[in-house]
Amino acid sequence: MFRTSDIVLIAVMVSAAALTYKTKREAEEQLAAVHKIQAQIRYEEDTIDLLKADWSLLTQPSRLQKLTEIYKSQLGLEPVNARQIVGLDDLPAKPVNIEDISSQRLGGMADIGGKDPVVTGGIVQ
Repeated sequence: MFRTSDIVLIAVMVSAAALTYKTKREAEEQLAAVHKIQAQIRYEEDTIDLLKADWSLLTQPSRLQKLTEIYKSQLGLEPVNARQIVGLDDLPAKPVNIEDISSQRLGGMADIGGKDPVVTGGIVQ
């Protein structure tokens, strides 16, 4: 009935069909992943374009001038002086030790009767 060569040939054909189906399924999965990533890229690009539009609206010179006038007239605020901003070089190099501060400067709060001071939120306890 069937020869050995016929059985081998049928086994090879079935294996080839299974391998072809597996390859096709993997290719479709990869294509779906590519489409998903492309959709995500389009969404992110749209978000970036929207943020750029918002930024250009918020930084319009006429809008900023109008806000400046509102802050000056209605709120009574003045522009920030460059001397009001502390640079990094002006900050202390290390935190101030609580033992270095005199009790007079803290209003008598540093006198805690020989105990080690515990600092919680800037208050000596």
